[in-house]
Amino acid sequence: MFISPAYAQDAAGPLGALGNVQQFLPLVLIFGVFYFLLIRPQQQRAKEAKRMLSELKRGDKVITGGGILGTVTKPPKPEDREIEVEIAANIRVTVLRETISSVVKPVAANDTAKK
Repeated sequence: MFISPAYAQDAAGPLGALGNVQQFLPLVLIFGVFYFLLIRPQQQRAKEAKRMLSELKRGDKVITGGGILGTVTKPPKPEDREIEVEIAANIRVTVLRETISSVVKPVAANDTAKK
């Protein structure tokens, strides 16, 4: 009497299948932006850090995560987790391979003066 009948609506809505694409497209674009700005660079940094740690050799100057600067004294094996580092004359400490944050490359002299 006072209640009008409710009819079922089409699941796609008034725009049809195009409406679903318009709702899904922003999510795809957001994921694409996150991938190229956040995920991919992080994967590249992790890959570079892993390569750096696998290429450690005797005599390399390293910086640990705690800020300790030292020189690798024994050539580490790839399966070793611990590396011996000399931080001062005859003072050697054992550090975990994962705590090494960077390898310091020697800076070449920039002398262009002729003698």
